[in-house]
Amino acid sequence: MELHIVIQGRKDLANQVYDQLRESIESGRLAAGVQLPPSRLLAIQLGLSRKTISDTYSRLTYENYLVGKIGSGTFVNTLSSPARRSLISSDLASVERVRKWQGISLPLRHPTLEGTLRCDFIGGATAKTQFPHDEWRRCTQYALRQMSQARGFYSQPEGLPALRSAIAGHIAFARGVKCVADDVVVCNGAQQALDLIARVLIEPGCSVAMEDPGYTPARLLFAAQGANVVSVPVDSEGIVVDDIPQDAHVIYVTPSHQMPLGMPMSVARREALLEKARRIGAIIIEDDYDSEFRYEGRPTDSLQSMDQFGVVAYVGTFSKTLLPELRLGYAVLPKAILEAVIKAKQLTDWHTCTLPQWALTKFISEGLLNKHIRRCHSIYAGRRERILARLAQDLAPWMEAIPSTAGFHMAVMFKVTLNLGLLIELARKVEIGLYPLTGFYSDTAPRDGLILGFGAIETLDIDPALDRLRDLLLQIG
Repeated sequence: MELHIVIQGRKDLANQVYDQLRESIESGRLAAGVQLPPSRLLAIQLGLSRKTISDTYSRLTYENYLVGKIGSGTFVNTLSSPARRSLISSDLASVERVRKWQGISLPLRHPTLEGTLRCDFIGGATAKTQFPHDEWRRCTQYALRQMSQARGFYSQPEGLPALRSAIAGHIAFARGVKCVADDVVVCNGAQQALDLIARVLIEPGCSVAMEDPGYTPARLLFAAQGANVVSVPVDSEGIVVDDIPQDAHVIYVTPSHQMPLGMPMSVARREALLEKARRIGAIIIEDDYDSEFRYEGRPTDSLQSMDQFGVVAYVGTFSKTLLPELRLGYAVLPKAILEAVIKAKQLTDWHTCTLPQWALTKFISEGLLNKHIRRCHSIYAGRRERILARLAQDLAPWMEAIPSTAGFHMAVMFKVTLNLGLLIELARKVEIGLYPLTGFYSDTAPRDGLILGFGAIETLDIDPALDRLRDLLLQIG
């Protein structure tokens, strides 16, 4: 690849090269550590003498813009700091729109590697130690072979036919979803599925009904699309259907494992929700994010399996069963919006990367996904039982769990009044990650509680972590 330098005329050649190289380094276009072409090659490229280039390199080296490494070449000095790009001007025509996006607070962000705590009760995350690396590596090698046989064109926006078929078979078996391969759209995680459905159904000012408390990233996404997000309270049976506004275009729910409280929606409430959606012409988004993991009671099928009206858009993800980093999710869409969402997907990113799609196809078709879920189910069940046991024993004076039967987080409420912010701060100092429920509430008055995830914390760390939590609770009274 040639270094982009433009020479004009035949005057002041050395200064032309110097000025352009210096500006490129200061602006950050030539990043710290980038190797420059040998002086001989750059001289040939520009049609200049090698001495002109060598003198320029020497001058920039003297000024600490470049550094020479014997036997390796000439590099941009890591000590040179590029100038910051200018900020967005207040004269920008879209300044108010930009400020609106800048003002969005993004909760539930997972920590970086540097910020990871030893004992982390973060929700929505799995332990990488459980991931079947060897099996996935073999499936990835299969994916590479499949891609080598392709013609190099863009793939289908709705996803590879083989993967759509595999997903349809898996969710029919595991969640009772009624669908065929043609109903499935493969997405970059469940969040993109929500975004695509919102693009098709939402325009500024229309109403979206959401559980409160509920999944905050979905709320922020709908609001960013211009929706009037209406908070609907939940009770022990799920969303209060009578409080859903008559003008709602979209109703977002988590019926199998309410986010974040954890209780399942009752059958009667599901029937009432489906009937109301049919009556007002709304699409229900069923976010079935982690319901493959069920620990007690009779299995509950998806809300979509009860849908007789074609009003449920079922959204699922492999972030909970495999890894969030894979960014693999899907939507099973009713006929009324399927074609529109596929076109929105193509306009958004054309299609999801085919390499992980082929790998996941192989992983599902060989039964490895079900095997992995069964293995993780046993591990998560043990962690859940241990936390519940401690909540019923030495932690009982302070906390109690909200009954839930699925997923790999639980909500716990405090029985006493305490300084929750102080507790979380002190816990971080002893390597324990605690996360409050308050961030999931919008208009409903929040209750003091924690969301205790047990997907990422190792089993052997649970009791020591809860011992420290108990000691902190004793300390702050």
